[in-house]
Amino acid sequence: MKQKNQLTLFVLAGIALLVLPLLLQHAGNAWVRIVDNSLLYVMLALGLNIVVGLAGLLDLGYIAFYALGAYSYAMLNSPQLSSAFPAVAAIFPHGLHTPLWLALPIGAVLAGIFGVLLGTPTLKLRGDYLAIVTLGFGEIIRIFLNNLDAPINITNGPKGVDLISPISLFGFNLGKPHTLFGFHFASVSQYYYLFLILVIFTVIICHRLQMSRIGRAWMAIREDETAAKAMGINTRNMKLLAFGMGATFGGISGTMFSAFQGFVSPESFSLMESVMVVAMVVLGGMGYLPGVILGAILLSSLPEVLRYVATPLQAMTGGRIDAAILRQLLIALAMIIVMLLRPRGLWPAPEHGKSLQVKK
Repeated sequence: MKQKNQLTLFVLAGIALLVLPLLLQHAGNAWVRIVDNSLLYVMLALGLNIVVGLAGLLDLGYIAFYALGAYSYAMLNSPQLSSAFPAVAAIFPHGLHTPLWLALPIGAVLAGIFGVLLGTPTLKLRGDYLAIVTLGFGEIIRIFLNNLDAPINITNGPKGVDLISPISLFGFNLGKPHTLFGFHFASVSQYYYLFLILVIFTVIICHRLQMSRIGRAWMAIREDETAAKAMGINTRNMKLLAFGMGATFGGISGTMFSAFQGFVSPESFSLMESVMVVAMVVLGGMGYLPGVILGAILLSSLPEVLRYVATPLQAMTGGRIDAAILRQLLIALAMIIVMLLRPRGLWPAPEHGKSLQVKK
């Protein structure tokens, strides 16, 4: 009976997810765009959960892998490289248009490689020291992208890369609206279904990893690295694998962000973004997939929803308080309240290892 109820719940949830963008379209494409961005942050948070939630490695530079994935897709699907290199322009006069099946693995592998490169010199670092090193790595990548416009203009510096080609699958351009079976699908709604498929695959992979021997090894390192090493776990390789796997999901999310926005710039990958992704993992429920997903959805959509709260409050003060600052204040206040009331997260993992209470 319990399995039947669970199956019914999954079917209803699936139907709701399928019709959600069609319903939100009537209220405006802006609401669908908010949901699309939430799905991207869900992928980011799930990737960071491998590093922080499972392996216990505090990574404050995770947004760098997001940037690497975004810029890799931008370079492979825009006129940027053609304008910077005459040899490329001779072969591709209208710019590069790399198909998704090739651009997506390139972004994922590039981010994974840099994840391993970041993890290699930090194997003996823990806690605050590891956080400082990863924070520095994230800022180095952002500054590097911001200044890579001279002597050869590769990333276009602070101006960013524009004219990025939208995703095209089997000749189906997601950047244009389509009508199927009598239903009108806006571009943002089409991206929603692609992101939803990627999120489902990410959840399945993360769940299988967590239940595997690799996941148990990560959790052992998180609880006590010395004891894990004494039990025969190769902590070096497990840490590198955690950094690499987490960075790979960040790269995939970055490629989707670049294709969805059609424009990328270093401003999108600031330290504040890294802090927000860490907050999604911690506030949702560190190490627990449903909690991480909930935290990512709430924290990514909260700033947009609070626009409708901050604007009236700004009017009440006669415009003396900036709406953007007020929104940040409300977000910080909400995070403080959550951590005071739910210190283990909004949806924490069920407690394991409790001693059995023998009934007398």
